[in-house]
Amino acid sequence: MAILRGVRNLLIANVAIFILELILPASYRFEYLFGLVPSMFFKGYVYQVFTYMFLHGGFMHIFFNMYALWLFGSELEYYWGTKEFYKYYFITGIGAGLIYSLFNFHSQVPVIGASGAIFGLLLAYGMLFPNRKLIIFPLFIPIKAIYFVWIYGGIEFLLIFAGGGHIAHLAHLGGIAVGYLYLRWKRRRLY
Repeated sequence: MAILRGVRNLLIANVAIFILELILPASYRFEYLFGLVPSMFFKGYVYQVFTYMFLHGGFMHIFFNMYALWLFGSELEYYWGTKEFYKYYFITGIGAGLIYSLFNFHSQVPVIGASGAIFGLLLAYGMLFPNRKLIIFPLFIPIKAIYFVWIYGGIEFLLIFAGGGHIAHLAHLGGIAVGYLYLRWKRRRLY
């Protein structure tokens, strides 16, 4: 499947900003200004709930997010159209950041990455194409998309309590929750 305009533009923007992060001499300052720092967000840095989605913490972080964006986003954009795809992507990404910030409002640690929006895309893919087979790497086991969403969501839920290092698992679950609520609301409005 060809890369459609919305997915292509998001890929280009994320990679361009990642390159900028790499070449800036003090990229940590960039992360504090444009990453989502909950304590700063509530002091007026409201733009951070949008800009944090374009920053990434390393090659593997951006690689897997952009791979999932291409893998799930391409078909969703084809199915919905570019305008609805963008709307859903940003609603889930911003919603994930808001949920994370509400539960961590004193935190001064920046949250970065498109993962909240990516988990929203994963949920939408599982809901719209539940019987599609996905291959789980590295086991190469085919699994229905809806089961993949449940497994991934369950792992993220457990990792919240396990203390998953420097990963904002709550933002991932926030993307899933906001995506679910949005799709349910949208479905009710269509009927």
